[in-house]
Amino acid sequence: MAGKRIKSAYAAFDKSKDHTVLDAVSIIKSNSNVKFDETIELAINLGVDPRHADQMVRGVCNLPNGTGRSVRVAVFAKDAKAEEAKKAGADVVGAEDLMEQIQSGDMPFERVIATPDMMPLVGRLGKVLGPKGMMPNPKVGTVTMDVTKAITDAKGGAVEFRAEKAGIIHAGVGKASFAEDKLAENVNAFLTAIAKARPSGAKGTFMKSITLTSTMGPGIKIDAAEVTS
Repeated sequence: MAGKRIKSAYAAFDKSKDHTVLDAVSIIKSNSNVKFDETIELAINLGVDPRHADQMVRGVCNLPNGTGRSVRVAVFAKDAKAEEAKKAGADVVGAEDLMEQIQSGDMPFERVIATPDMMPLVGRLGKVLGPKGMMPNPKVGTVTMDVTKAITDAKGGAVEFRAEKAGIIHAGVGKASFAEDKLAENVNAFLTAIAKARPSGAKGTFMKSITLTSTMGPGIKIDAAEVTS
């Protein structure tokens, strides 16, 4: 059944053509016919080798229309900053107790924020949080004294990105239920953030290919020239 659905979806557009962002969004939405609200995802193949420090691509993008999903946030903080985090809507707040909770494998959250004074403690969790992409980092605003802003950003549509070993970035940029123009705004905002994050060591074509897809749908190629021009 799934095979027939995918074949039908691919038959509805020209697979050999690179599409504009708005056309790609329109095709994705018109082919979203499953019984749940699919996540819309971008896969960007970059002309970089992340093994070299001067070719690493990472950062954060605040999607103008949010991600469409609820993000649970844990905050490492003490005293007044811990109280501020709770008031700002953090789902879990703690210090040594939160470290022990994470070490036990209990991690009911997707984003981790820490005040700078907590980093010696959080650093001990690198082997646990690192592989999950949840290690706090000042470059993406998750190591900060402004915990209120960090929590608000995380829950409001901030998407962290980091190039994988093969130089590919994957990210969710919304839901199939979003209006076409809202999805297109999110896609363009994310691609702009990637373009701005081009590292000094990147040579030649930076965005080699861009594909937009939904959880159960076909992959639509986006014209990289449109984005980078």
